[in-house]
Amino acid sequence: MQIDNFWVIVLACGAATFFWRALGVLVTRRINANGAFFRWITCVSYAMVAGLIFRMIVMPESELASVSLPIRVGAVAIAFGAYFLFKRRLVAGVVAGGLSLSGLVAWLG
Repeated sequence: MQIDNFWVIVLACGAATFFWRALGVLVTRRINANGAFFRWITCVSYAMVAGLIFRMIVMPESELASVSLPIRVGAVAIAFGAYFLFKRRLVAGVVAGGLSLSGLVAWLG
């Protein structure tokens, strides 16, 4: 491939990306984020995440399956506690859950 063709491809990809982003900005101005449809989407997405987390706890696969259920449940409880203790900060819950799972596996596993 010649270097001239490379820059044409890069510029065309950039223009296509900019076009779709600009179109997104124009469309989102007309969307009511507090409307019933988006509240429904929010509820469905939360339910899907909750279902996936429940499945990971109750029916884990891969390496997580070797960790006992009480350790997994304990790590989730610590994660929820940290989430609410730090004023509903998702990062605090995720970090606390990961660290507590690692610590409990090292200590009890």
